[in-house]
Amino acid sequence: MLSLEGIERRYGTDPPVDALRGVDLEVSVGEWLAIEGPSGSGKSTLLNIIGCLDRPTSGTYRFNGLDAGRLTERERGGLRAGSIAFVFQSFHLLSHRSAVENVMLAEVYRRGSRRGRRARAEAVLERVGLAHRAGYLPSRLSGGERQRVAIARALLGSSHLLLCDEPTGNLDTATSAEIMDLLAGLNAEGMTILMITHSPELAARAPRQVRIVDGSLAETSA
Repeated sequence: MLSLEGIERRYGTDPPVDALRGVDLEVSVGEWLAIEGPSGSGKSTLLNIIGCLDRPTSGTYRFNGLDAGRLTERERGGLRAGSIAFVFQSFHLLSHRSAVENVMLAEVYRRGSRRGRRARAEAVLERVGLAHRAGYLPSRLSGGERQRVAIARALLGSSHLLLCDEPTGNLDTATSAEIMDLLAGLNAEGMTILMITHSPELAARAPRQVRIVDGSLAETSA
């Protein structure tokens, strides 16, 4: 699904900062890959490039064989909307909208069909085990439940790649384990997942792990 060859990302010029250094990475359909490393190691920069939120300074990034570096901004936006889902450390839920309404917003942003939108949102909430909380506001949900809503929103309308940026960073240990169990279940259903984390313990839940330090990758398991 993903192929990165010689990816470099440099910021500034006086002096420049090399956030990524010659990154080579391939991710197959259906894999769950964890990228683990300390703060400032280049994890988020790499995730932003894979998610077509940023462009590399040099190197080639292909998504399903498509050279993402040659796409226009409009084409990159279309690729994100149709094929890439994001889950962040912060839940980014609208406080005045119910769980199901927050999930429905995913299709609003993607300009999806209004017909059957609520039913699709309810179905994906059920998929993440939160159907019984569909009508609740975020203020009435636990941290783990809010992250489940965020994952449901990410899944609605996108079934190719799930990018997770420290998805358990705001959660306690027990709730983090529940979210990791949920990701494992989604992966077992065929979802391709790429997760970044600073925690070696959480990274170990993924069948494949790589470590990033000072912008360089090293495979730790396969």
